[in-house]
Amino acid sequence: MRDRKKKTLLGCRMQYRWLFLFGLLAGTMAPPMGVQSLSAATNVVQQNVSVVGKVVDSNGEPIIGANVIVEGQSTNGTITDIDGVFKLNVPKGAKLIVSFIGYTTETVVAKPSMEVVLKDDSQMLGEVEVVAYGVQKKVSVTGSIASVKGEELVKTPTGSISNMLSGQMAGLTTVQYSGEPGSDAAQIFVRGQATWNQSSPLIQVDGVERDFNDIDPNEIESISILKDASATAVFGVRGANGVVLITTKRGKEGKAKISVSSSALPISSIIAPTKPIEMVNSYQYATFYNMINELDGTEPVFDEAIIQKFKDGSDPIRFPSVNWIDYCLKDMTVQTQHNVNISGGTDRIRYFISAGAYTQGGLFKEFDLPYNLSYQYNRFNYRSNLDIDVTKTTTLTMNIAGNVNNASKPYTGQGSAGMLINMYYSTPFSSPGFVDGKLVNAANDYSDLRLPFVGGNGIGYYGGGFMQTSNNTLTSDLQLKQKLDFVTKGLSFHLKGSYNSGFTAYTQAKASIATYTPVLQDDGTIAYKKYGQNSQLSYEDRDPAKSRNWYMEAAFNYARNFGDHHVTALLLYNQSKTYYPSAYSDIPRGLVGLVGRATYDWKNRYLAEFNIGYNGSENYAPGKRFGTFPAGSIGWVVSEEKFWQPIKPVISFLKFRYTLGLVGNDSFDGNTQRFLYLSDPYAVNNTTLINRDGHGFLFGINNSTPSPAAYESSKNNQDVTWEKALKMNFGVDANFFNDRLRTTFDYYHEDRTDIMLSDGTAPSVLGFAFPVANLGSMRSWGWEISLKWNDQVGSDFRYNVGLNLMYNQNRVKERKEAPMNEEYMYQKGRRLGARSQYKFFEYYNSETTPEHYKEVYGVDMPEQLITDLKDGDCVYVDLNGDGKIDSNDMSRDFGFTDDPEYMAGLNLGFSWKGWDVSMQWTGAWNVSRNISNVFRKPFTDRNDADQGGLLVYMLDNTWTPDNPDPNAAYPRPTFLRDANNYAESTLWEKDSKYLRLKNLQIAYNFDLPFMKKLKLNTFQLALSGYNLLTFTPYIWGDPESRASNSPSYPLTKTYSLSLKLGF
Repeated sequence: MRDRKKKTLLGCRMQYRWLFLFGLLAGTMAPPMGVQSLSAATNVVQQNVSVVGKVVDSNGEPIIGANVIVEGQSTNGTITDIDGVFKLNVPKGAKLIVSFIGYTTETVVAKPSMEVVLKDDSQMLGEVEVVAYGVQKKVSVTGSIASVKGEELVKTPTGSISNMLSGQMAGLTTVQYSGEPGSDAAQIFVRGQATWNQSSPLIQVDGVERDFNDIDPNEIESISILKDASATAVFGVRGANGVVLITTKRGKEGKAKISVSSSALPISSIIAPTKPIEMVNSYQYATFYNMINELDGTEPVFDEAIIQKFKDGSDPIRFPSVNWIDYCLKDMTVQTQHNVNISGGTDRIRYFISAGAYTQGGLFKEFDLPYNLSYQYNRFNYRSNLDIDVTKTTTLTMNIAGNVNNASKPYTGQGSAGMLINMYYSTPFSSPGFVDGKLVNAANDYSDLRLPFVGGNGIGYYGGGFMQTSNNTLTSDLQLKQKLDFVTKGLSFHLKGSYNSGFTAYTQAKASIATYTPVLQDDGTIAYKKYGQNSQLSYEDRDPAKSRNWYMEAAFNYARNFGDHHVTALLLYNQSKTYYPSAYSDIPRGLVGLVGRATYDWKNRYLAEFNIGYNGSENYAPGKRFGTFPAGSIGWVVSEEKFWQPIKPVISFLKFRYTLGLVGNDSFDGNTQRFLYLSDPYAVNNTTLINRDGHGFLFGINNSTPSPAAYESSKNNQDVTWEKALKMNFGVDANFFNDRLRTTFDYYHEDRTDIMLSDGTAPSVLGFAFPVANLGSMRSWGWEISLKWNDQVGSDFRYNVGLNLMYNQNRVKERKEAPMNEEYMYQKGRRLGARSQYKFFEYYNSETTPEHYKEVYGVDMPEQLITDLKDGDCVYVDLNGDGKIDSNDMSRDFGFTDDPEYMAGLNLGFSWKGWDVSMQWTGAWNVSRNISNVFRKPFTDRNDADQGGLLVYMLDNTWTPDNPDPNAAYPRPTFLRDANNYAESTLWEKDSKYLRLKNLQIAYNFDLPFMKKLKLNTFQLALSGYNLLTFTPYIWGDPESRASNSPSYPLTKTYSLSLKLGF
């Protein structure tokens, strides 16, 4: 490695020999340019001394063209010659500032004879940024790009890559909807959502569009986020929402290196729900229910004898009290992660081979069933990346990777969300659960005491059968790279082909079980009445799913230095085809494109880049399928200017960037609709009569049998085209204190036009659904800040601090909404996702509210949604001033949305001797959740509004006559006035800001005597955690998941003990 590094540095110096020769040429012309006057000035100063010095690198090699100036005298300086030597007249005792790009800047006291050693700054000299279809030196990048190394990802003990990215990079938003094993991937957005249609970024793995959540994180070298038009324009119709580039690891020349990591230790990894919601017991349920009856002026439904049974638990089988969340879900389960990889190579062949296994247990209890329905998930990953230098100018690259995974779950037809909501809808007295191996349900026909109702139980998933999904995915790449220096120096060509396939098999089996209800005997014992029978599993046939696609590209690359001028160019053609798409699965979907890029820099100081994508999409009519997407960017590395030299000890690097470009988006609905430009489609075989909203007809007389008809089902639009996004980005990169502090700031603005939608302003009398058209528009803007501090104290202690902070805002400019009576009712002019809701004023108090309302708004309190208000009922604001509350008072002007306006990530770490400690905090604010009826309305369920579940939180946070708290979270509970008290309003929009300890790892690297004998160079034991601690005012679940009418599978926290060995 040292030899290769030395060769790289020598190559860099050879390039700068031209810089030295240019300097000599400039020196011959110096007198007319004012250098003579400078020499004359120095002769005046009698105390000056002559200094002769040499600037070398850490290997003792001379550095050509290094800048040497006198501190405080920006006009007194020189550059080193071809041998790294400089001569300078300086004041006695002066300090010299010595700098050269790619090396740390040194400040030294001038001596008559001296040698200055510059340490190479590998992050500035050798660090490259992965960009579209290649890499660029980080110092010369003009686009907005953020990246994270794979070694940072593996510190997070979770199986989904998207969840590992939370808080890692400015500009990236992750939203996790579910913690279900195998389906817990977060949805990611780059710079928020700039359209109400498909807004997910394009994701590529090793340059090919692929899913990345099933990749083993140990296989990943880096992940880059391309955010602005300059970085994404080459992707044309697929680049408007940003691009995520995943680069997998490759082998390097050297001896084989073996790495083994495992969490399968005795403690292993434990996962548990992050924030369960507590449900009431039967006694609390009945007393609260009767209180509502009393407040509504109706008779209580639970008599005192039953309430006493609930209270003392004297009859737990007939009058049970079960918390279904606790009864059906485990407190914790086990997760394991294993990986072994080997890499290395010779000067001709390099390889990286990896195999990994990941298992995650489910949180649902299986009880005594002979089949798995706990949501257990297992995955096996494999990868082989191979690079072969066939000749000195020809390289062959081959990648083969894939995974096999399977998941087991109950056969309910509801999914995990439906099963969870049933637990919230269930009553605690509906069932005692299992009694002597029997599933017992309570009844409301007991001979002595009768329950008013039983309600549903939360164990409906038990005994219905199971589903198992098995996936097998294979990806392969083959690439040939050929240098064409014999044509012209710096020219190369590559040809790449990729093939991806997937196969999913489904195993489904139904079953039924017997249930029992308790019957009280005369002697006081309990017998059981049986319903139904236990059946054998009945397996069902289901067709497997399959996927297949291919991709190819051919490209010419050009990179060459002309003295101080460096130019690169790219010309690339690509094409892809996807078989079995979601819409019209028998017709493959194709994309084709032509890409061009040219970059220029002078001395890494003045930078320019131009990108262009010419792309075609089959979603549009012939003649309108192709579009041109240009983007340009410029950059200025101010810190390389001579006038900046005195400032370099403080601000060691400063670069300004500006980009402007046009990109597109052809996936307005995730490609679920296609061929919208074709002739209007017809539907046939509709046998429902026209007078019953059908299209069938009666043929002849005295005939009551409808005949099938063909009818025009919708209107299409041959002029549809892609969304267009005009993006602007201004950025500043600045490093301080010899690059110990690295900062990046970006401000961006985007105008999204031609968003596809159906025109809501069209009159309904047309008689058909209006076709989609490019009528919508949005505006987005925001800023991002990234701060990274790395420093060392002494020889053993190194620490780092990183902060990512982002702000994103948007406005809907046009959405062609149906005409409304008030301006505040429109989505136009407001943030995407703004909710339509009443403005809550206060809980009604007959003595004070009318006067308070008039005092605030200057008018009498309007008529509310119900006429007979009682104390504790909701009062809403009359926004249109018509004296009554109705739908015209619902506004989108209040509160925030599900997507945070501000997000932050704080990364802290240090290493001391054998210890490595790192932690990551994430946070979000200016974000809210609108809690649904499940968490809003007591006793609600799927069918009956008054026989569902009840949250413990409602007991102490509801307005009641005994607790007339004007700041209570819930209004007066009611069955009769629910249309008023539980209407959509700002009362139910809850602040969901949070600060979370996302990840913590404490690792110790052992250095033991026996390690050398075993050739063991890494022996690390690490304790890590995920989602460990959360601070939030939001109590209705996890603040990172969105509350809806279907609460999701619980998000989880993880505790892991892992071992890593390296040979």
